[in-house]
Amino acid sequence: MTVNQIVSYEKEKAQCNKRKRAKYDEVYENGETKLAVMERALDIQANLSSEFPSMIKHMLPSHVTGGFWLGLPKHFCLNHLPKEDRMMVLEDEEGKEFQVKYLVEKIGLSGGWRAFSIAHKLLEGDVCVFHLVRPSKFKVYIVRKKCSEEVDVALGLLKLESSTQLVDNGKELKICEISVGKTEDRNDPILYSSNLEPTVDQSKNNRVDLGSEVSDGIRLSESIVDFREVKSFEDFNILVNGLVIDFEFSKYLQMKYYELCCNQNSFLHENLLEGLNCKLVAGVIAETINIADAIRAAKLTTPHDSFLTWDKTLRSFEGLGMKVGFLRARLDKLMNLLTKSRRYKEAKLEQANSNEEKLKLEAKLAEVTHTLTKLDREIRLFKQENADDLEALFREVANGPW
Repeated sequence: MTVNQIVSYEKEKAQCNKRKRAKYDEVYENGETKLAVMERALDIQANLSSEFPSMIKHMLPSHVTGGFWLGLPKHFCLNHLPKEDRMMVLEDEEGKEFQVKYLVEKIGLSGGWRAFSIAHKLLEGDVCVFHLVRPSKFKVYIVRKKCSEEVDVALGLLKLESSTQLVDNGKELKICEISVGKTEDRNDPILYSSNLEPTVDQSKNNRVDLGSEVSDGIRLSESIVDFREVKSFEDFNILVNGLVIDFEFSKYLQMKYYELCCNQNSFLHENLLEGLNCKLVAGVIAETINIADAIRAAKLTTPHDSFLTWDKTLRSFEGLGMKVGFLRARLDKLMNLLTKSRRYKEAKLEQANSNEEKLKLEAKLAEVTHTLTKLDREIRLFKQENADDLEALFREVANGPW
């Protein structure tokens, strides 16, 4: 290939990439939307097991309409996918599997991708995170272009998976994955989970474990209970979608949640979005209790980032309808006091440094004053000796006879 051919090829390649980028940018109304979707996708990817490779794909018109062809990153295919054409499995957040055809030569997914796309109502601007959990199987997480704070809640709880374990009768259980699915109307994003045990790491931020002291079974509620009818802890049940989910919590956590509800004279979860998975609601309630306990145990030495993390989590819960405004208000007061305390310490340190500098300057001033006094004394002595006539005397001595 000649130099001219190489230059021509590179120019054509650059123009092609530019057209692709322009097409990609047109999918989003503005940079903010694009950034928000990408941040959510990257956050999901960051919390996936690093044991298996993953990639992110933005849905363009050709991916979700017409030919329904999904091209994959070449470097990813070369490093991780089979070297020959093969049927692969796409598993969605609910565990439903779809067969798709992977074509090595064309580096993408063809047959079967159309069914997956239509089943999940993928649209331009949506983002799919592909996690290669087996040589021929992807776990697919979908981030909607038009999403809500529910996704932030899912991400917050998903992060617990990487650092949290619970003990159930001496056996370690990991928090299972939390994913983003859809409601029955297939339009609004909703959260799904599978076998989620609502608990958090006891070693961090004074968080508590759910423990193993839980009652067995789930039951239907006989009636909708107004909190004003709850006269004692014995009358207190945690209802979600008409189901009593007390068994999800230890007696300790039930009592802690009862105390929080009594404080606000209402069930904190009563305004949660309808249709949320019971396990997820249990996780939200448990994390709310954990944050409340962490707030109670907070000190002036507690890192400021911890307060920001708690507030961000509560803000997401508030977006779902959880009554946590009183906790956020308490956090706001504590953060203001923390800022004042930090400024006070900084001022004290600056004062100490300034005093130290003042002492140094005073010592230097005393030394200079002493020197000036000494010089003044010498000058007075010279004046007494007619020091002003010394030059004439000097010349007289210099020119005198030998």
